Amino acid sequence: TMAVAKILDAGGISWGILGKGELCCGDSLRRLGNEFVFDRIARENVKMFAEKGVKKIITQCPHCYSTLKNDYRQYGVELEVIHHTELLNKLIKDGRLKLNGTKDLGNIVFHDSCYLGRHNDIYEAPRQVVASTAGQMPIEMERHHNNGFCCGAGGGRMWMEESLGKRINVARVEEALSKDPQTVCVCCPYCMTMFEDGMKDKGAGDKVHVLDLAEIVARALK
Repeated sequence: TMAVAKILDAGGISWGILGKGELCCGDSLRRLGNEFVFDRIARENVKMFAEKGVKKIITQCPHCYSTLKNDYRQYGVELEVIHHTELLNKLIKDGRLKLNGTKDLGNIVFHDSCYLGRHNDIYEAPRQVVASTAGQMPIEMERHHNNGFCCGAGGGRMWMEESLGKRINVARVEEALSKDPQTVCVCCPYCMTMFEDGMKDKGAGDKVHVLDLAEIVARALK
């Protein structure tokens, strides 16, 4: 969040937050079946957006992005919803961010968020940002793009344990570690949590950075 704020200021973007009035978008509630509470939250959010005159929303979370952009249409609201990966890519291409590059991240392996990629077809923007920032395209895992593999939180595995096989985030972390990374780049708060936990489980928490794309860009700002 701090990295995104720093970037927005550096890019000359006028922005604001809803503060304590902001509610969850309700994504997890709907995906896990609690439609009643999702409906209540969505209606409260739509009402607040109208009262505040909110027309454009920048999200850091692909789940928020997908829910606000797609699900909220059933409540009669049309919002311009932008994921921060797309915004970062545009700011860099438009020359609004001055970057020094970053040399201390080593091999950067990229993980596709399911709700950014397979659900909303955003694949190239984050990769282009890594390339612009680090000077080279990120390393791809064995499963990537529309054949990517979930970190687990889209299936609610931050709250529930697997009953069969190994934990899904550990399986994905093992795929990342096979590429010998110094950094794993993610674009989702769920992915970050699941990767950080998985790295600790594999004893790699002190050896491999797990960074959001915005953190990588913020490090490279002049």
